[in-house]
Order: sequence, then C-alpha cells, then structure tokens
Amino acid sequence: MTADNQTWEAKAAAKRASTLEKIPPRWRLEPGEKEKASQQRNITGTFIEQYLSTDEISITGQNPFSLLSKIGSGTYSSIQVVDAFCKRAAIAHQINNCLHEVFFDQALQRAKELDERFSNLQKPVGPLHGLPISLKDQFHVSPNDTSMGYIGWLDSYEGNADPDLVHKVDSQIVSELLSLGAVLYCKTSLPQTLLFGETVNNIIGTTLNPVNQNLSCGGSSGGEGAMSALGASPLGVGTDIGGSVRIPAAFCGTFSIKPTHDRFSYRAVANVIPGQTTYCSSVGFLSSTQDALHLVMKSILSLEPWKQDPRVVPIPWRQNITDETLARAEADGSSNANKPLKVGIFWTDGVVTPQPPVQRGIRLIVDAVKKAGHKVTFLKADGAQNINAQLNLSGEPLIPPLRESFKPRDPMPVDKYQDLTIEGRQYEEAYYDYWNSTGEDDGQIADAVIMPVAPHAAVIPGKYYHTAYTEAINLMDYTSTVIPVTKADADLDEFDDSYKPLNDTDARNWNAYDPEVYSGAPVGVQVVGRKYEEEKVWAIGKLIYSMLQTAKKNTLATSS
Repeated sequence: MTADNQTWEAKAAAKRASTLEKIPPRWRLEPGEKEKASQQRNITGTFIEQYLSTDEISITGQNPFSLLSKIGSGTYSSIQVVDAFCKRAAIAHQINNCLHEVFFDQALQRAKELDERFSNLQKPVGPLHGLPISLKDQFHVSPNDTSMGYIGWLDSYEGNADPDLVHKVDSQIVSELLSLGAVLYCKTSLPQTLLFGETVNNIIGTTLNPVNQNLSCGGSSGGEGAMSALGASPLGVGTDIGGSVRIPAAFCGTFSIKPTHDRFSYRAVANVIPGQTTYCSSVGFLSSTQDALHLVMKSILSLEPWKQDPRVVPIPWRQNITDETLARAEADGSSNANKPLKVGIFWTDGVVTPQPPVQRGIRLIVDAVKKAGHKVTFLKADGAQNINAQLNLSGEPLIPPLRESFKPRDPMPVDKYQDLTIEGRQYEEAYYDYWNSTGEDDGQIADAVIMPVAPHAAVIPGKYYHTAYTEAINLMDYTSTVIPVTKADADLDEFDDSYKPLNDTDARNWNAYDPEVYSGAPVGVQVVGRKYEEEKVWAIGKLIYSMLQTAKKNTLATSS
C-alpha cells in the first residue's frame, strides 16, 4: 500500500474513470460499441466515422491548411473545428485507448476566446489560429496532469508534490503553440519509461494499431500515431530519443519528422533519465500531411525559441534551403534542368534483415526515384536508477517487456560512461566520413539516405526485437522524416522459408512474420539527412513522396 493507503491499481483505475468522466455524455459509447470495435481489424476511416455527423466528418477530414484557411475566412469558427476534433478524439480514445489526458472544456473555452478576438481584430492571432493540436503526455499543459505513464506522477509535478509546481507549469513549446493561436485539447498515450517501441503502461494498458489491431501502434509517441491514423488529430507533438516519432508514424501510415535535438525547445518537458545528456531526446511532430510539419516548424522558429531556452541553437527557419531543394525537381518529383537528387539506399544494417513488406517498400522507392530521373547509390552497414525511483512512488511494477532491461543495478562508473561517450563520438565521425565518401564516384555527395524505420511493418505486440534502425540516427543526432510508402499485402509479401538468418535475433524477427496477420499494415521509411538539415530533409521527403505517388499513378494507368 502507498502512503495514502491506495494501491497503484486503485490509482490507475481512478485515473481511467476520471478521464472517461471528462468525456461529455453525448459522446460516450455503449459497452457493446466498444466490444464491436475490439473485434475489428481496422477501426480507422468509415468505422470511426459512423459515430460522427456529416459536418464533423467533413471538418475532421480536412488538412490543417484547409482548416486554417476556412477559419481565417470565417467559413468555420474555431469552436466548430475544435468541437469536431474533440468529439473524434473522444471516440478514438474509447475504441483505441490512446489518450492520457482530455481537457475538452479548456479547449472549447480557448476556441471561444479566439473567435472573439478574431471578431474584434478581423484577423487571426497567429499562423495556427484555431488549429487543434494534440501532445504526447510529456508536455506540461496547466492545469492538467503529466504522468508520462508513471502512476506515481498523478496529481503531482513529475512526482513532486510542491503546490507551486503541481498543475501550474507549461512547457515552453506549449506556450509557443498557444502564442501562435493553437488550441490544445488532449495528451496522448506513451509507454512506461518512454524507452519502448510499443505503447503500454499500467495506467491505461495497451494502445493498439488502429489500422490493423493485430499489431502495435509503435512508441513511444504511440498515441500520437494512433490519433493521426484515426483522423482525430490534424497535428501532434511528440519526442524522439530512439525512434519515438518515427516508429509510430511508420506503423500507423502517417508523416513525422525528428529534428536534431536542440532545434526546438525541451524546456520544462518531462523526460526519462533527464540528467543523461550525451544522447538527447528531440521534440518532433506528426501529421497526416507533410505541409503541416513544415508549417509548425517554421511557425515555432519564427518566435526565436533560443531567447527563452539557452539549449536551443539560434537557427531560424531557412526557407531558402527548402526552396532550393524543391527546385531540383518538378512538382511530381521528376528531375528537371537543375542538379538531380542523389539518394543513398540503406537496405539492411546487416544484423536484422527487414521482413518482406519493408523490403518491397524500399524497392518501390528505388524504382520511383530512378524513374523520376534522380540518382541512387547503395550503402552498407559498418543503470536504470531514475526509472525505478519513479515506479517506487506508487509501488507499480515495470510492464513485463521492460523488467529485464530495467532491473535495479549499480550506476555505471563515470570512467566507463566517458569511454562510451568517446566511442559514440567516434561512430559519429566514422558515419560522417562514410557519408562524404558517397561523392567519390561522381563528385556528388548523397543528399539523403532512405532506410527502414524497423525490420517490420508495425509489429506483433511483444515481438519488437531490434530497434537499431532508428537508434542509430539518434546516435548521430541526424534529422529524419518518415513517409508512408505502401501496405503489407499477404499476396505480394510471402514468407520466404529459404531465408537463412544471420543470428538468433534475426531468426526471431524473420519467424515472427505472418503474411495474414500483417496484411494491411502500413509500411513507412525514413528519409535521413545530417544535423540541422530540417529544411532540406523535409523538402526531400516531400519530393520522394511525390515520386511515389507519380509511380503509383503510372502503374495504374499502365495496368488499366
């Protein structure tokens, strides 16, 4: 029993009940509806929309630019847009278990105030005026909880009961979004400790993949990926220290970007092992459209966040780099009179081979890039004390997949930590040298590298055996954006029983592939650039996605 005589199970149950109570009665589903949802393979699209009105479907089906345009023209009020997304988010949570915090009343009051200001000023208060934005449950939004999946953090400030802090702190990026006119309305699910590629904790349980409920939505920004796939969030804010905005985007079929860690503010953002600064977490973004990622990055950097957070590098958004990159191809991605793109292709890390759907996804990109007239080059691979302190606040146990990794043990000696840090720097230098070597054949260094996000399309819960495809990018602190490519297809992606695994982990991953279970799962890839290349990487991701769409149209035209 904890000090207040409540078990961790009782605290978690009370929190779940409190969250559901915050959903207006008119938006609550009957138990039978939730059961029906649990039996569906895919709960996106028409399934979730059966609970929405025609107007709500229309509003939540539009991209952020369309919404902002219509709010700015007076076609929609902020309240109309926010109400529609709050309802869709409420339904999403009841059928997918993807939210930690709902503050719909707070959001609607904010929308009302924005509408009044718009009426008085006859112009938006900022570039995100009236746009609903969801946030991963690491970001402090007063006066709401930030649990980060720890039961012991409920009704506290990261486990601290100081009344001057509890429910009174906003993360810097939260303040920035509000100053830009955004409306914040919910916080999304994540895994206990953050350090897991699936989304499960002792407060709400598991968040599955809404596109294919046989599989995981990914992690650690898993709730954001699920919300985007369900059409319940036009734009989400997450974090990434080992793949956490890239994995959910790839698994759920949406877009994301992981910037270099100090491009955006992490001030007053909750984190796991916050004193570990050798490899830092990045604030990143997820959306169903690429243009929304561009909009939010450009908007936030226009506020010069480095003037409030000394850890943010003073680099404004460099639109000239974006424009110069986009100018190297036509709108459909095809090459023009300017220098073509040169893209590196990283098929496998030589440790765990990607399963058939991911291999096909990479092939589709290689074919699309070549047909568009661009260049392709092929690359080859070369103490948990803080966590247990947070668990002890409530007495909750580690979730089963993490129990071995985070058993209490003595902290790492400083000299070993220093040795590993030096080794990490040597890896960074070696990767830079290898990247530069891509120009030896023709004098043109690769603009970006395309590689798997994971060795599978989404993942069967409990079978995420290898996370190095994303972790390696965090080691280098490179910029990376994720684009959806295709979906797993049982007919096209057959199991290859003649494959000879490279090692035990490779065998476990390969044998976990089941074409029928995976069929329909999104396949995404990451487009990787070097440090502080957000403008360029975003643009290359946009061009490559255009190349893919053009290739698909041409294939359909040929086959019809």
